[in-house]
Amino acid sequence: MSEYGLIGKPLSHSFSKIIHEKLADYTYELMPLDEEDLDYFLRQKDFKGINVTIPYKKTVIPYLDFIDENAKAIGAVNTIVNRDGKLYGYNTDYDGFDYMIQHHHVPIQNQKVLVLGNGGAAAAIKAVCRNHNAKQILCVSRHPKDDAISYKEVYTSHCDANIIINTSPVGMYPHIDEQAVDLNDFPKCKAVLDVVYNPICTKLCLQAREKGLLYATGMEMLIVQAIRAKEHFLQDTTPQKVIDQILFDLLMEKTNLVFIGMPSCGKSTIGKKVAQLSQKKFIDLDDEIEKEAKKTIPEIFAESGEVVFRELETKVTKRISANQNLVIACGGGIIKNKINIDMLRLNGILIFLDRDLNLLESNDPNRPLSSSQKAVEDMYHQRMPYYLQYSDIQIVNNTNLNKISQTSIQKVKDHIQDLICTGGKTI
Repeated sequence: MSEYGLIGKPLSHSFSKIIHEKLADYTYELMPLDEEDLDYFLRQKDFKGINVTIPYKKTVIPYLDFIDENAKAIGAVNTIVNRDGKLYGYNTDYDGFDYMIQHHHVPIQNQKVLVLGNGGAAAAIKAVCRNHNAKQILCVSRHPKDDAISYKEVYTSHCDANIIINTSPVGMYPHIDEQAVDLNDFPKCKAVLDVVYNPICTKLCLQAREKGLLYATGMEMLIVQAIRAKEHFLQDTTPQKVIDQILFDLLMEKTNLVFIGMPSCGKSTIGKKVAQLSQKKFIDLDDEIEKEAKKTIPEIFAESGEVVFRELETKVTKRISANQNLVIACGGGIIKNKINIDMLRLNGILIFLDRDLNLLESNDPNRPLSSSQKAVEDMYHQRMPYYLQYSDIQIVNNTNLNKISQTSIQKVKDHIQDLICTGGKTI
């Protein structure tokens, strides 16, 4: 008997086990169920408490003996508690999203809201928006039915939306380079919220960030809905500091630490040490490019030129960026293509490792663009504005390895803590 767990399909991307086992002293199992197995599972009632995810949030309702008023109004259940053989159903997606908009001060009242997607999460989110007195709520679907509208209709008649909320799987791992709408088409948009939590910052939210809009991604909602589920399981309460601590722990664990900077500034050396200290896997993008090409970087430049190298660099960057819990050392020219930066930002914090110009190496045969001191100086001045623009953290590497490595980790911790404390634009 698995006393607590998650049912649905697929579950390989789920963080629920990690979160629940941080929250309480119980074992929480991921239990992927095929549709033909669901009936037997729910009739057996061989559990104390379960969470329910796609595609069963509506399917489970007929099996319940009691359904909470919120869940009944929403028409979807994501939490079931077995009390003396009776099944009680709740919807904590509602609680998670309600917390999200309040914590980030999202102005729902009197606003026109687009809800992208039409599943169980969308139903909960529409209920929250109604209770916060949204002026108009439009549900958007690729295959519209009931009261949903099509994306074509959105672009024809509803580009004046003020709030955009993505509840669809568009942009979710592994398809992290997708987004449901282009925010450039919504000039009155004030805020963007995305319930997707993998990647940490979706492409949609990244665009909102670049446009200076209020935005929030799904990690926080995921944690709060799990906490509310745990409270139903154990009939207890959870202080705010627990939410913040679990969010901090998850972000520290899952976030990629991405080092950018000039050739020979120490990205690989520092990166390896930081990976060791933070228990993350180290990736050198140049090594990955050589594996992809089955050639050394000097050979790629000599045989095919820089253009081909940059194409390979972008291809490898897209693949690596989809993963989490990495320390990534990038080549010095990674900033020459903004697509690289955008992909790295989806799961990463970018750390610019600066170094005094006179300490940078030149005439290195393994670095084709560092052929002379003059070439290095020109490159430094050309690239410096981009390193500064694209980085979240800047560190000067003119001292010893251990000190810089520890400083890097501390600055990442401070950066994540700032994001959590602001309750503003960047979770």
